[in-house]
Amino acid sequence: MQLVLLGFGNLQDLKYLIFVLFLICYVIIIFGNSLVISLITANKKLHSPMYFFLCNLSICEILFTTIFLPNILYVIWGNGGSISFYGCITQLYLGASVGSGECLFLTVMAYDRYLAICNPLRYSSIMNNKMQNHLSLCSWLPGFIAMAFLVISLCNLKYCGSNIIDHVLCDLGSFLQLSSTDTYLVEIVGSIVTFLFNILPLILIILSYVSIFFTILRIPSRTSRQKSFSTCSSHLASVFMYFGTICIIYLVPSQQHSFRLNKILSLLYSVGNPLLNPMIYSLRNREMKSCIVAYFAPKA
Repeated sequence: MQLVLLGFGNLQDLKYLIFVLFLICYVIIIFGNSLVISLITANKKLHSPMYFFLCNLSICEILFTTIFLPNILYVIWGNGGSISFYGCITQLYLGASVGSGECLFLTVMAYDRYLAICNPLRYSSIMNNKMQNHLSLCSWLPGFIAMAFLVISLCNLKYCGSNIIDHVLCDLGSFLQLSSTDTYLVEIVGSIVTFLFNILPLILIILSYVSIFFTILRIPSRTSRQKSFSTCSSHLASVFMYFGTICIIYLVPSQQHSFRLNKILSLLYSVGNPLLNPMIYSLRNREMKSCIVAYFAPKA
C-alpha cells in the first residue's frame, strides 16, 4: 500500500526557497550537534555527567532530524510524495522512539542539576560512571520498547479508505485518520505513551526545578546564586522550547488548529529544536564557548 504525502501543496511558488532553507537547516543541525559531540569527547574538562548527557542529547537530535528531514525535503521538492505504508510506520516508530529518548534525557539532565545544586556533597558518589550509564540506558531503551506496542496496535487496524495524508511527515494522527476501523485501543495506547514520555517527564522536571529554585534562594552569596542558576539556564531554555511545542501539538485538540498550523508546528518540533539546542548550549555555557574558541583557534 502506497501513501501520498501532500506536503505544502499551496506553496508551490516557494518550493525552491523552502527546500534550500530546510537543506541549510539540516546541514547546520548535523554540523552543530556533531561539533558538540566532538568537543565533549575530545576535551577532558568536559568529561562530567552534565556533558555526558548533553552528548547523548545531541545524538538524539541528529538521529531524530535524519529520520524525518530527508523525507520532508523529498516531499517539498516534488510538491508531495509517496511512501510505502511500512515505510511510514517505520518513520513513525523510529521518530517517536528517539523523541521519547530526548524527553527522558532532558529529565535526566534536570535530575543531574538537582543533585549538583541541592545535594552537592553526595553528587560525586551518586552520579558516578555506573549511574551515568544506567541513566543513559534507561533513557534510550524505554521509548523503543513502548513504541513497538503502539506500532503493533496501528498495524492491527484496517486501512480500506483514502491513502492521502495531508502532512509532510508520518505521525500518529495521520494513521488514525486513514483507518477505517475503530481506533479506540490505539488512542488509549497513545494516551499512555504520551503520559509516560511527555507529561510525566515534564512533571519530574518541574519538581526538580522547584527544589533547585528554593535551594538557590537560600544561598547567601549573590555571585554563587548567579553561578548556580547559570548552570541551569541552557537546560531550562531547551525544556521550554521542547515541551512547549509538544504541548501545542499533542495536548491541544486537533480540531482547534488547522492542518497548515499542524504542519508548521511539526516542522518546528522536527527542525527548530535540533537546530537551536547546540546554539543554546554553546552560547550560554562558558566552558563550551572556551572549548569552541580553542578548537577553532589557529595552532601555533
